[in-house]
Amino acid sequence: MTTLTDRPNTALLVIDVQNDVVKGAHNRDGVVATIATLVDKARADGVPVVWVQHSDDQIPRDSEGWQYVPELARADGEPLIHKSYGDSFEATELEEVLAERKVGRLVVTGAQTDACIRSTLHGAIVRGYDATLVSDAHTTEDQSEWGAPPPDQVIAHTNLYWQFQSAPGRRGGTVTADEVDFAAGRRQDHRGLSQPDPGVPAG
Repeated sequence: MTTLTDRPNTALLVIDVQNDVVKGAHNRDGVVATIATLVDKARADGVPVVWVQHSDDQIPRDSEGWQYVPELARADGEPLIHKSYGDSFEATELEEVLAERKVGRLVVTGAQTDACIRSTLHGAIVRGYDATLVSDAHTTEDQSEWGAPPPDQVIAHTNLYWQFQSAPGRRGGTVTADEVDFAAGRRQDHRGLSQPDPGVPAG
């Protein structure tokens, strides 16, 4: 469904799973483990894994808090996008990296739900991508003291509203990690679920 021409491929996007970003996050260990499983699945199916790493005054580049969590390791050749805004496309080379790999569909994971995840999802749709959110592979910290809902409710609401997100020729969608299928020779439906492509032999 992507409006980007000649972009048949899907990529897994892992956003900001850094020490200081997720140290107080809701279900931190469970979400990180789920992302690790998706990374392994993407690699096994030959799907690009693209890593995004944030820096700002609170998370200085090259600091310990800026580093990715130890449970997740980027493989040689997998692109790393450095950003300083919520939207992973803003002032980065993400679009160029995806264009080189003919990616028109993104499967999105990481942190934080109510900041960089939402910003990147909307940024992707605006730029012509299909963007599927993995419902159990993103998280955020508790910001209820500043008026936000508890983190589990922030996550649940984001999963709910992104399930129905669409634009002309583009779709959002929310799936669980178990529903993500990167298998070659298949296409994803509007929810990101794998469906047989009648024009491509299975295999």
